[in-house]
Amino acid sequence: MPERILIVDDERPMAHAVARALERKGYLCRVFFDGHEALQGFKAEGADLVITDQRMPTMSGITLLQHLKELAPDLPVIFLTAYADVARAVEAMKLGAFDYLTKPFDNNELRTQVARALKLNQLEQENDRLRCALRGQRGEIEPQSKAMRAVFSLADRAAASDATVLLQGESGTGKEVVARRIHWHSPRLQQPLVAVNCKAFAENLLESELFGHVKGAFTGAQTARRGCFERADGGTLFLDEIGEISLSFQAKLLRVLQEREVVPVGGDQPRPFDTRVIAATNRNLRADIAAGRFREDLYFRLNVIPIAIPPLRERREDVLPLAESFLQQHAHQSGRRFQFSSLAQKRLHDHAWPGNVRELENTVERAAVLAREETIEAEDLLLEQLAPPSTATHDAALPSLQEALDRAAEEVIRRALDQCAGRKQEAARLLGVERTTLYRFMKKLDLD
Repeated sequence: MPERILIVDDERPMAHAVARALERKGYLCRVFFDGHEALQGFKAEGADLVITDQRMPTMSGITLLQHLKELAPDLPVIFLTAYADVARAVEAMKLGAFDYLTKPFDNNELRTQVARALKLNQLEQENDRLRCALRGQRGEIEPQSKAMRAVFSLADRAAASDATVLLQGESGTGKEVVARRIHWHSPRLQQPLVAVNCKAFAENLLESELFGHVKGAFTGAQTARRGCFERADGGTLFLDEIGEISLSFQAKLLRVLQEREVVPVGGDQPRPFDTRVIAATNRNLRADIAAGRFREDLYFRLNVIPIAIPPLRERREDVLPLAESFLQQHAHQSGRRFQFSSLAQKRLHDHAWPGNVRELENTVERAAVLAREETIEAEDLLLEQLAPPSTATHDAALPSLQEALDRAAEEVIRRALDQCAGRKQEAARLLGVERTTLYRFMKKLDLD
């Protein structure tokens, strides 16, 4: 698609001459002879670049520039000016103009300047997209809440050292995001970050996973394997759910952290490592120490730099930025454009989010799949069915949050299939999703 250029000059012959010179190079030009009309034209249809005269009777080029920059801060604007007004053109550049051309100028000079402005603007936009994508990959969504900004600030200060960090917070608050931020801001950035969920392994398998094993150490150990401490050598090891390991394994882990060396399962030779350790838990380790479930010496070994991550309900300023980020990720994957309605934004902001950021991400993904239009409405979020109980006591009959969400999604998909007589392709079209996306949800919900 050709770049769109908006030309503004009260001298009609000059405006048309500029347009003809650029149209010969394939640009799409619109001409205006008044600053007010040009501003309205930009609001109506936009532009990739604006060329404006400095001196105009009803609105000066400087004033037009200021209005344009309020609407589109990155828009390149080139000034046309007489030699006597060069000082004013320089002033315009200080206010955000890209450059200026003094009259008279030849067409080649004009085309070169326009091509340069468009190319640089394109590169800046691409850099912005890459920075946003990189922040997205790293989970670096800059928080709006004071509480989370304090967490990130402490994490950044901790990153410069090799001290062990203990992250504590409810499930789904983003402990792994903070761990990755510490690694990505540390001198160990170029080395591996290895993450292990300690709860996912039985004790004998966890020992092999973390410390490695030699060939023949146990049935099935046909080859030797390095453990996570060695695989993360020079980098960072993230031990999630550290509060779930047994007391016997806690003693082994404490020795490894103190000696900075591991002995593989079935081996007898210690292997030194240079690995920074970040641990995380959703448990109250001090209460576990008092109850005899966690070793106090291991706790102090891990808790050199403690970072407490607040739940999402205590930092509601972060809800909408996080939701928008998740929505853009799903929009990119599906090739659709999405936005939240004002009521949906309010519902997101006011929800209690017992599942924290993880629940928020699941909610946004589900809404993006089930929404029929590009604007996601409050009912697409399926949050109205999740009103919190009236008392704080635990009700054993209450379904889990994920069960309730899956049940609601299942109902919507069943209704769509019923309306389409079981034809999945038509049901996917009715739901506004790709057929493969519908199949994925049906498989997840075990729908035949």
